[in-house]
Amino acid sequence: MKTSALTIRLDPELEEQLDRVAKRSGRSRSEVVREALRRQLAVAQFDDLRKRIMPFAEARGYLTDEDVFRDVS
Repeated sequence: MKTSALTIRLDPELEEQLDRVAKRSGRSRSEVVREALRRQLAVAQFDDLRKRIMPFAEARGYLTDEDVFRDVS
């Protein structure tokens, strides 16, 4: 698998948090950051899809999450 390197700047507090999480989980800092990035990108993709589909859902009477859950459950 081809990979690339990315350099980012972290403030000291964020770096300490990253170090603690990596140490506690037994993973490298890179692994923790990759997983966090994957999750954030998934959330961003979900938010984008939600914004694009909302007009269609609203036109069919789905105005809240509860409306969806009611019909799906």
